[in-house]
Amino acid sequence: MPSTLLRTAPALRAGLRARAAKPLAAAASTGFVRGKATLPDLPCAASPSIPHSVWAFAGFSADADADDYGALEPHISGQIMELHHSKHHQTYVNGFNAAVEALSEAQHKNDSKAAAAQAPLLNFHGGGHVNHSLFWENLAPNGKGGGGEPEGKLMTAISEDFGSFDNLKKQTNAALAGIQGSGWAWLVKDKASGTLSLVTRANQDPVTGNLEPLLGIDAWEHAYYLQYQNRKVEYFSAIWNVINWGTVAKRFEK
Repeated sequence: MPSTLLRTAPALRAGLRARAAKPLAAAASTGFVRGKATLPDLPCAASPSIPHSVWAFAGFSADADADDYGALEPHISGQIMELHHSKHHQTYVNGFNAAVEALSEAQHKNDSKAAAAQAPLLNFHGGGHVNHSLFWENLAPNGKGGGGEPEGKLMTAISEDFGSFDNLKKQTNAALAGIQGSGWAWLVKDKASGTLSLVTRANQDPVTGNLEPLLGIDAWEHAYYLQYQNRKVEYFSAIWNVINWGTVAKRFEK
């Protein structure tokens, strides 16, 4: 495949690197099994398939109800979480795997035109898988790892780069409200300077290059519409009640 295709498909490179990357948590990272993307379990939706250590990290006990998609209520409904995770994210997983297979076949046939046609699909579906895998790690039940304020080095950096935690929330909510159509707002760290900033990405474009994504908030309608309808500003305010600052701090301090 020509090198120009790789330059125009950052998610392809990120996705292929992710196959070999060590997960951040046993059941809550971008999943790849034998070269194929897989749907990760939810740290905030207790299931017998999730190790006890992950349940405890997300604020659950070992006897939590199976598939508790309602763990984030009333801030995010169980219906939204179930559809968002088991349907929407699964679609990105399926689409990414199909695009990778099509790319492999095109490479085998030395068909550069067919290979190039996969670039937007790899970016969209690969980005969707990577973005959502990180998003689930961001969330925990309120009072059980979710909500409150960040602490330690992360809080110090937020105060230095945004003035205060309240300013970070206000600027993030403004960035989310300003997204036209679908997309994400991200708190990111510059890998060179270590400074924090906010960026937005359209559709499922992933955060790549010199920026490390720390916290992502999904502004697609499927993340909120069943509960908040056209009142997306209420969703942007509510999600802060279930942000897992422990996982954000771990990414920041890596």
